[in-house]
Amino acid sequence: MRVLIVGAGIAGPTLAYWLRRAGHEPTLVEHAARLRRGGYLVDFWGSGFEVADRMGIVPRLMADGYRVRELREVSVAGRRIVHLDPRNVIGGAGGRYVSVGRSDLSAALYDALAGRVETIFGDTIQALDDDGGRVRVEFARGAPREFDLVVGADGLHSRVRSLAFGPEEEFERHLGITVAAFDVDGYGPRDELVAVTHTEVGVQALRFSLRDGATMFCFTFRYDGDVPVEDVAAQQELLRTRLRGVGWEVSEILRRMPEARTFYLDRASQIRMPAWSRGRVALIGDAAACPSLLAGQGSALAMVEAYVLAAELQRPGAGHAAAFASYERQLASLVRVKQDAAIGLGAAFAPRNSGQLLLRNTVLGLMGIPLIAKLAMGRSLRDPIELPLWPRD
Repeated sequence: MRVLIVGAGIAGPTLAYWLRRAGHEPTLVEHAARLRRGGYLVDFWGSGFEVADRMGIVPRLMADGYRVRELREVSVAGRRIVHLDPRNVIGGAGGRYVSVGRSDLSAALYDALAGRVETIFGDTIQALDDDGGRVRVEFARGAPREFDLVVGADGLHSRVRSLAFGPEEEFERHLGITVAAFDVDGYGPRDELVAVTHTEVGVQALRFSLRDGATMFCFTFRYDGDVPVEDVAAQQELLRTRLRGVGWEVSEILRRMPEARTFYLDRASQIRMPAWSRGRVALIGDAAACPSLLAGQGSALAMVEAYVLAAELQRPGAGHAAAFASYERQLASLVRVKQDAAIGLGAAFAPRNSGQLLLRNTVLGLMGIPLIAKLAMGRSLRDPIELPLWPRD
């Protein structure tokens, strides 16, 4: 089948890889002019790691990624309050984990296609016409084309979802937290392989030294207002306004912000939909069921969803309707569990009050004890899903 995949982030290239392996003809279209850079680090383990292993990209991810040796919470003066070794927390993963830049993961997935999948950068879809037998697609720049299926892998603000299912506000659940991430060259101090955080009521700042001499910063903060999605200058002004008066190194970080090599800011939201497909159009990744950054496994879940959908579409004699239904049936409950868990984690990223802040730091200190960390995290390190095998696996 000819399958249009909208979005070349995480889910899109993963789906394209497996669809091509199954004998289909995928086409990737990406609104950006090139693969996106920057963003934040993602902690990568579980079933998503297994999908990456089956794609042969784990050695690259381990080389590009980081084994963080300490999570350190500091005071306004920079003194260590509590700390833990993340390797104790995720030791149950058996070494199959890594913290990797989201854009580095995306690049590894895209490079796995080895140029064998048609990719269109700098374009997006304008209209979809599903007549039951095929989907006619109108592009913003390119000529109209017809496909057997269209899959939206275009993230939280999915264009495919808006065209095929309805406006974003019908499915988005804003968690009251906004996330910003950027990196600058030559920032000091540097703490290699240490994620340094400073948390106050309503806000958390994180600093992490990258191996190329740059430093990545990530902010999570309580904010319920509108977020300017495309206007970087307005986004940076929002960040300055919201973080005015926050202690530690925040004022210096904001002073260096105009030098950022890359910049990202968006609200932390979930997408909850009654169904992930309609006719010949389906959604995967954040477009279908964004768990939010607070869940910590959005990228891995997106890869699992892409893998399972491709596996269902390659079953002999299975039509697209049955494949879509089976894909959702296998994953919907797992995704809902991850989404529900993320809602309760907001206090860890941006405590609402001093009581939540004290509780957060107490829990962080307890997680530094290996036995407690193992008991607390053991179940979450094993996704309750058995990935289907392919004929040559």
